[in-house]
Amino acid sequence: MAQAKLKIGIAGAGLMGRLLAWRLSEKGHQVTLFESGSLEKPAGACHTAAGMISPLSELFHCPLPVYQLGMQSLQHWPSWVSQLEQTTGTNVDYREKGSILIAHPQDRNELLQFQQELNAKLGPENRDQLQWLDNNSLRNLEPELDRFDQGLYLSSEADIDNRKLLPALLKAIKQNKIEICENTPVDCTPEIIQTKNGSEHFDLVIDTRGLGAKNQISRLRGVRGEVMVVETPEVQLNRPVRLLHPRYQLYAVPRANNQTVIGATEIESEDMSPISLRSTMELSSALYSIHPAFAEARVIETRVNCRPATMDNLPVVESEPGLIRINGLFRHGYLLGPALVVQTETEISRLTQATQQVT
Repeated sequence: MAQAKLKIGIAGAGLMGRLLAWRLSEKGHQVTLFESGSLEKPAGACHTAAGMISPLSELFHCPLPVYQLGMQSLQHWPSWVSQLEQTTGTNVDYREKGSILIAHPQDRNELLQFQQELNAKLGPENRDQLQWLDNNSLRNLEPELDRFDQGLYLSSEADIDNRKLLPALLKAIKQNKIEICENTPVDCTPEIIQTKNGSEHFDLVIDTRGLGAKNQISRLRGVRGEVMVVETPEVQLNRPVRLLHPRYQLYAVPRANNQTVIGATEIESEDMSPISLRSTMELSSALYSIHPAFAEARVIETRVNCRPATMDNLPVVESEPGLIRINGLFRHGYLLGPALVVQTETEISRLTQATQQVT
C-alpha cells in the first residue's frame, strides 16, 4: 500500500523547519512553511551557531542519547549535503576532518579527565574514535598548534558552514514549490495553524519554533550564547579546535576567506543584548593563547542568541494525532537535526499507516 501524501504545516523556519520542509517535500508531501521573521535573513540560534557536529565532544557534558543521535546524524549529513549541492548548484562546505582538543601544560589534567570520562562512556568497542596526540602527531594534523605538546583527536566529528547551508536549504525549498509564509507569527494546535488572519487546517502540524513555542512548552528556557568571527591570513587551521580550560572551553572553527568562528559562552539568560565586554576579553585572550598571530586578527562580526533548551538539555520530541513538536535542541541543532528529521519521517509513516488501516 502506497503511503498517503499529507498536507503538512511546519511552524518555524530555523534549521529543523528547513530540513523537514525539504525532506518531506522530497517525499511528495504538500508542505507549507511558516516563519515569524524573514527566511532570507534568519535571526535564530541556527544562524548564530558555529555548525559543529561533535557527538564525542558533547558526550563529556551531555547524556548518552545526545551522542547516539549525533552519530546517526553523521550517517545522513554527507549524502544530504551532496544532494543539496547537486540540486541547488551551491557549495555548502561540509567537512569530515574530525576535531582536536588541546590544553595548556598547566591544564593537562583537563585533557586526561576528558579522555578518561569519554573512554568510560564509550566502552572498549568505540574507543578508536579517540586518539591521544603527542607533539609530532599534533603538528602533523595542525601545524599551527606548535605551542602545544599534546592533544586529543576526535576522528569521527565533522562541521558544516551554517551560513552556506541555510541559504541552500531555502533554495531547495523554493525549487520544490513549498508555500512560504514569512513574517507570520503562529500558534499551533493539532491539525491547525493559527495566524492573525485566521486559521488553516492541515493533516499534520509540526511545531519547530524554538523559544517561540515557550507558551506551549512550559519547560523551555533560553540559554544565551555569544560568538565572535575574526579574520586573519596568519593562522590556518584545518578543523575545529577546542581549548580545554578549568573555567571555560573555547572553540575555534575555521571558515573560508581566512575567517575563524570562536565561542564558548553559555549563560543562563534570555538576554539578547550585544556581546559583553567580559566575554569579548575572555574569548580574545583564550584565542590569543592558541596562537599569538591571532592578536592582529580583525573582529568582523559578533553574534548573540538564545538557544532553546530544557532543564535536562535533552530535545523535546512529542507526538499526538495531528501535531508533532520538536524543540529544545539547545546547542545541538546541527548535531541532532538529521536524526530527528528521520525520526519524524518514521513517525509520519506510522501515523499515515494507522489512518489508512482505520479507513
